[in-house]
This record gives sequence, structure tokens and C-alpha cells, in this order.
Amino acid sequence: MQKAKKLRALAVVVPTVLIASLLSGTFTTGATAADSGMGPGPKKKAATFAVGSLIDYTKQPYTPKAYASAAKVKDGTQDCSYHNTSMKDYSGQKITVLAPPPPNMGEPMEQHGAMFAKLTGGKVIVQHVPVGDLYPKQQTAFQTGVSPWDVVVNFSNWIGDFQQYYYDIPTKYTSGNGELASMLPLYKGIYSWNGKTKFFGIDADRHFLKYRTDVIEDPAAAAFYKDKTGKTLEVPKTWAEYNLMASTFNGYKPKGQPAGTAFAGSSEITKRDDLMSTAFINRVAPYAKNPNVKTGFWFDKNMVPQVNNPGFVQGLTDFVASAKYWPQGGGNFGLSDEITSYGRGDSLFSYTWDDAWSQSNQSDSPIVGKVKAAPNPGAEKVWNSETKKWDTPAGGVNRAPYIAWGWSSSIPVASKNKQMALDFLCFFANKANHAIDLTIGRTGVNPSRTEDFTTDFWVKGLGWSTEATQSWIDTMNNYSTAKNRVFDLRVPGNGQFMGAIADGVALALAGQKTPQAALDEVAAKWVEILNTIGKDKVKAAYQNVLKLENS
Repeated sequence: MQKAKKLRALAVVVPTVLIASLLSGTFTTGATAADSGMGPGPKKKAATFAVGSLIDYTKQPYTPKAYASAAKVKDGTQDCSYHNTSMKDYSGQKITVLAPPPPNMGEPMEQHGAMFAKLTGGKVIVQHVPVGDLYPKQQTAFQTGVSPWDVVVNFSNWIGDFQQYYYDIPTKYTSGNGELASMLPLYKGIYSWNGKTKFFGIDADRHFLKYRTDVIEDPAAAAFYKDKTGKTLEVPKTWAEYNLMASTFNGYKPKGQPAGTAFAGSSEITKRDDLMSTAFINRVAPYAKNPNVKTGFWFDKNMVPQVNNPGFVQGLTDFVASAKYWPQGGGNFGLSDEITSYGRGDSLFSYTWDDAWSQSNQSDSPIVGKVKAAPNPGAEKVWNSETKKWDTPAGGVNRAPYIAWGWSSSIPVASKNKQMALDFLCFFANKANHAIDLTIGRTGVNPSRTEDFTTDFWVKGLGWSTEATQSWIDTMNNYSTAKNRVFDLRVPGNGQFMGAIADGVALALAGQKTPQAALDEVAAKWVEILNTIGKDKVKAAYQNVLKLENS
């Protein structure tokens, strides 16, 4: 999902007094409040969109020329299809949406809002703010009990902070003929809290490896690698292998390299305020997520932070070493930079969200047909936080996929127009829009539903190669069934905890502290955050993370 310029949304440092106020605030919550404020709802009118018509974004009101390469699909049959939505009359009504700037998630909010308005006569006002402001603006509103928005775009890892202020999405949207009924159970779980759906699932995410086939599968490149390292060239199974391949091929000239584009080893997210911490989590995961330890990745059973244990330190050490084979300017790459860099052919590897994959497979990509997917690398050793020793993994390699947070959306309990908000989000997420949005790398919408994980749409509809598409689908299915996975820290104070990590990792990448010293400082900050928010409150919320980790 393209989350470009999310800035410090994941790592936003929330003032202590605001956290305390939020936890004890008077914002209206509960069933009574949630059932109120539905608004007048729509009147009925004659349909203006024919059943089964072709959905073509180039014929819609929002920047039609921008969608020349987007897929075209037929309208669906669910409750929120174009046809069914066109029978709803919202004339004279409006909703306000809090969203990041275009393109990622800000653009589809505008695009679908404009079409929803055309179909229904209602007005969708999209208020764009810097991604780093999404969290504090919601927090401030929740303290006052008055929401200026009817829909808020958010990140799923904020659920521990804000779940009590979000309206429970009715089950009709996630079951039966609902638009979200086919969402994989993994993602339904991520978007829920204590059995209640808090997020309208417009996206879903995980991090995985993207690699250039004109290197990894090329006999000449294999001979070059063998000569340089004495090793056989294959998809890297461990981060150590990844680093070795990236360093060896840094400066290499693949047969399919776009003219005028220098070739580096790895495009990574390295910018402190633009999701660098997610790259760090990928690097750390297989070293620190032990399948035999059920007491947690982030804390031990006594809520002692684990962020400076040897597994975390080894992951950061590898991350620091990677700086030698980043592309030009790679030391200041945010997510959008990483996506653009990989999509234009800058490097051998990339390992975060689906967006670089989608961009590489778009018809106008200079490396289309030269990229495959695989699970992110593992590790040949994994730290055991209970025995305080390194374990040798069964089979020789420990895998720990990072099921990274994704974009989501919610309806504040304080909204007075919940029904229109629901109808808009449901239209946004309908079968046709979802399918088309998946083909546009910049939207921020990634696969989440059973139908997304078949080759039919991608190969027959878009012309992607069967082999490459199958590598991606196999990777997604692998992650959905994996038993040893890492999830985000979905607890109160998430922003503070992640901000501390970002600070420490940035110091290590800049060479100002050793990985151990940097993470020792992070662990000390985590103890302070725990004491401020309340260890028991964080521990109670952390049980939801443990359920996901151990599922």
C-alpha cells in the first residue's frame, strides 16, 4: 500500500499530558452513543447507473486523465455497487472526511467521493492534512467529544489508542452479501477489538521481498556471484544472504537494466519521520520472534521491553550495514521514495509493502516482467527471551513475517451522519472499486480478500505474467497461514513507543551510536512511557497483540 509521506504518523510523539487526558477523557462512547447520530439517511430514487455496467475511472469526475492505465471492470452485485448506490438520494446532505494528501489514500478518497456525489447528490468534503497530523488531530477531537469529521483515515495500529472512540461497524458489512465479507480472517481480526469491528477495511498489508529476476534467475549473474563469493545465487533465505547479494550486485549492470539508471543493492526506508521503523521491524523480526516463546515479541511476561535484546540488536546491526549499497540518496528515503526507486529499476531488492510490487508491474514500468515476490528473509539464529540464549531454528532458518499495519478508516462515535458515512465507505470498498484500486500503485489499496489471491484478475485481466503473479500469491498465502508472525504494537501510547524506536534507529543509522547503545536508550524510554500510561493498561491491551502473534 502506498503510504507515501506518512511522515511521523507511526512515530508521532504524543505529549504525556494528552495521553493521560485521552485515557481518562469524557468523549462519548458506548452502545447508546454509537446508535445515535445516524443522520436522516438516504431517500430512494430511480437508478442512474445500469446493472453490470463497465466501471471506467477515465469517465469519472475526478482527474480522469490520471487513470488511463487503470483496469476496467464490470460493476458488482453487492449492496454498495454503483447501481445500488445510484438509487440512494443524499441531496442536501454532506459528510466530512479527514484524510492525508493525495496520492496515497488521499487521492482515492477524493476520487470515490466525487463519484459518490455524482451518484447520490450528496457532498463529500475531504479535509487533507499532513500524515503526521492525522493522529494528533483525532486525539484532540476525541478529548473534546465533538468530531468535525464523519470519516477518519487512520492506521490499524492505532486501535489500542482510539478503539473506544470509533463506531462499531455493523456485521452486515462484513458478512453475507457485505462488501467486506470475503476479507481474510487475518485482516478481520486486525480490524477488530474484543470482537467488534472498529475499522472499515479498505486496505490490508504485510511486508514481503521483491527481487529482480534479470539478476537472481540470470546465468551470467549467477556466474558473477559465484566468482565473487563462492556461493550459489538464489532467492535469499536469510538477511545475511540478502546483505551479501545486495553488496555483491551493487553497481552491477543487469541485462534488463533501464538505460541511464544506476543499479544498487537495496531500496529501503531510511527516513526517520517516514516509516523507517517499519524497515527496522522487518530486519529484526526473524532474529527476535521465537516460535517457542509465547509471551511476546515486544515485551516479556513481566512487561519488560525487549527492544534491546540481542535479537533486536542483530537486526539493527544488519540494517546499519546495508547503508553501503543503497541507491543514490537512499539514506533519506521515505516510503514513497522507496517505491519510486524500486519501480524505476534502481535496485536488486525491496522488502516493504505491496506498492513497489504494483508499481513494478504497471504497464508503464521500465522493469515490468522483471520482478518476482518471495517471503522476507529469515535468520539462522533466533533469540530466546526466556532462556536468554540464541536458539538454532528447526530447519536451519527462522521465518517471522511482519504483518505490517495498513491504511484504514473509521467513523467517530461523535459523527452525526453515520449512515451516509457508512454508505460512502461501503461504496469506496465495493468490488469494482477495490479491484481497480489494486492496479494503481499510488492509491494505497492492497489485497485483502479471497478473490484478490487468485491469478484470474491479474493475469487474464491485466496481462501480468502467470509465474510472477503466482510468486506473489504464494507469498501472500504463506503469510496468511504462517504460525510465527510479528504484528504491530496495538496498545495505548503506540505513537510514543514507535517514536522512541525511530529515534534510536536513526541514531544508529547515522553512526552516532552503536546499535546496542541506541536500543538501550530506546528501552529506557519505553519504561518511562509504560510508567506514564500505566503498565496495567498497556498490558491489558497487549493481550490482543499476543492473541494475533500466537494464532
